Amino acid sequence: MSNSTQHLGDVKLPTAGLSGNFINGEWSKPIGGKTLDVINPCRLDTITSVGAADARDIDAAVAAAKAAFPKWRRRAARERGAMLIEFGNRITAHAEEIARLLAAETGNALRTQSRPEVASTAEVLRYYGGVIAEQKGETLPLGPGLFSYTTREPFGVVGAIIPWNSPLVLAAVKIGMSLGTGNTLVLKPAEDAPLAVIRIAELAADIFPPGVFNVVTGEGLAAGAPLSQHADVAKVSFTGSHEVGQKVAHAVADRIGHLTLELGGKSPCIVYPDVAGDTQLDTTVNNIIAAMRFARQGQSCTAGSRLFIHETVWAKVMPRLVEKVNALKVGDALDETSDIGAVINAERYTAVCGFIKEAIDAGAKVETGKLPPSTADAKGYFPTPVIFSGVDNTWRVAKEEVFGPVLVAIPWKDEAQVLAMANDTHYGLAAYVFTNDINAAMRATEALDAGWIQVNRAGGQIPGMSYGGAKQSGIGAEYSIEGALESYTSRKSVTYGI
Repeated sequence: MSNSTQHLGDVKLPTAGLSGNFINGEWSKPIGGKTLDVINPCRLDTITSVGAADARDIDAAVAAAKAAFPKWRRRAARERGAMLIEFGNRITAHAEEIARLLAAETGNALRTQSRPEVASTAEVLRYYGGVIAEQKGETLPLGPGLFSYTTREPFGVVGAIIPWNSPLVLAAVKIGMSLGTGNTLVLKPAEDAPLAVIRIAELAADIFPPGVFNVVTGEGLAAGAPLSQHADVAKVSFTGSHEVGQKVAHAVADRIGHLTLELGGKSPCIVYPDVAGDTQLDTTVNNIIAAMRFARQGQSCTAGSRLFIHETVWAKVMPRLVEKVNALKVGDALDETSDIGAVINAERYTAVCGFIKEAIDAGAKVETGKLPPSTADAKGYFPTPVIFSGVDNTWRVAKEEVFGPVLVAIPWKDEAQVLAMANDTHYGLAAYVFTNDINAAMRATEALDAGWIQVNRAGGQIPGMSYGGAKQSGIGAEYSIEGALESYTSRKSVTYGI
């Protein structure tokens, strides 16, 4: 096995955390002694190896979390919050180091993606640290001689499984929501991108009492499946693919457990004609590019990958969009000049190439981009941003989640028609609407089947903003205090006769 750290400049690897397991306040190697390699998708060499857990390690981590739960749940919420704030502050103090590590393992460009993700990670932890004392119940006026109230109670052990596309900020969301509400946690990072999560776990090693926060690294079948199936895991929070989410849901349902799922999306991006004037055209096009998450190689479940442009402004929007996309630089994630980095692995790269080839073979018009080289010929898993036209909403490239930088553009004329096309999918995670007409915006947001809709904005989630999907895009909401209380606590009702 090669080690590429000599080629990664000043990227600093975790130390103790490379063992892979952080259980009961200590780092340890997996019981089975297995490891997994972490590959740099830009350079196709091995960064390092980490421990690969199996069901025995999951058992140990869950047992530690279960033992720590009775004392942790009784800590004052503001004390738990103070620990989360300290955690966020430590991440900020090591932000550049963590961002470079994140860029190296995920392929997400340092300047456009990895640095902002680290900043968001710290902000999410500080947000939950500040608001978690709002874990309040209600008093109920049931009538004379009765005093009734409710409290919010943590579930117990939470098993959290996170993907590789935004591993740090998603870890922070699950850490903040779980620990803040008084649950204990076993967190499994994605096998393709565990290093930055391991590094922040090292920073948190002396913040939380032993057993409260546990991390295990490993593959999905060997470690993720036993975690989701574990009888002592009261709640599972999973972010990832629709296919794996279905399996997780079955595993949790078998024991009547609690579940949060944040799955895929095929999000519509609707451009009304009034935002394509000379003064707004650049802003609109920049929002389209941001909504598509081109700078993250399209590897986002909220990517606005179905672009609906009103036919009267198609000829203005499309050329400017192509011009701006062509100006984006694809390159090594650690290069400060790169706007776009690399797709995470060979499997994902091959799947993206398959979508592109299928659409081209079927006669789609390529507005910009091309079919990337095969994995055998690629020197890195660098995508070519592609924009297709000449397709309709029934094509596979317009129906299924590509999870790559592939945008399908479709003209529209009638508002009812475009809203029907936007909803013609089993997904319902995000949607984007661009118009100056408040009435049109209200009609669209009311009609769209999506859990998270942005109007004249295409940025990421902000702490405090409720975020969750409709239809088959998920169950439950995250990012807000309301989401934490609804998804990570149960309501206990107490009534006194007086």
